[in-house]
Amino acid sequence: MASPQAMALAHTLVDALEEKKGEDILVLDIADLTPITDLFVLVSGYSDRMLDTLVQHALEQAEAKHGRRGRVEGTARGGWILVDFGDVILHVFTPDVRAYYDLEGLWANGRVVLRMP
Repeated sequence: MASPQAMALAHTLVDALEEKKGEDILVLDIADLTPITDLFVLVSGYSDRMLDTLVQHALEQAEAKHGRRGRVEGTARGGWILVDFGDVILHVFTPDVRAYYDLEGLWANGRVVLRMP
């Protein structure tokens, strides 16, 4: 089960993603399945600019509210940006790239903490 600190950060990220109109937000608790992280936060955006905006706002809110800095991998042009906070990993996708990699299917044994259309 995810730590309280991870849950608090995930909720901050969800709020930030909602503010910038991220879609199909999903929080998965995978703490019992892997030692790499506690939570995945997945979100879809429909343009390069939107992906960059979602990531930037999430980074700003994590720093402001939790003093946490994420390590960013990938680019909007590639359709997938990953932000690693250690106990929480944020995945920002275009819908087609999200469907192709199907992290929801790959981690189907994870516990759904939150799902927002």
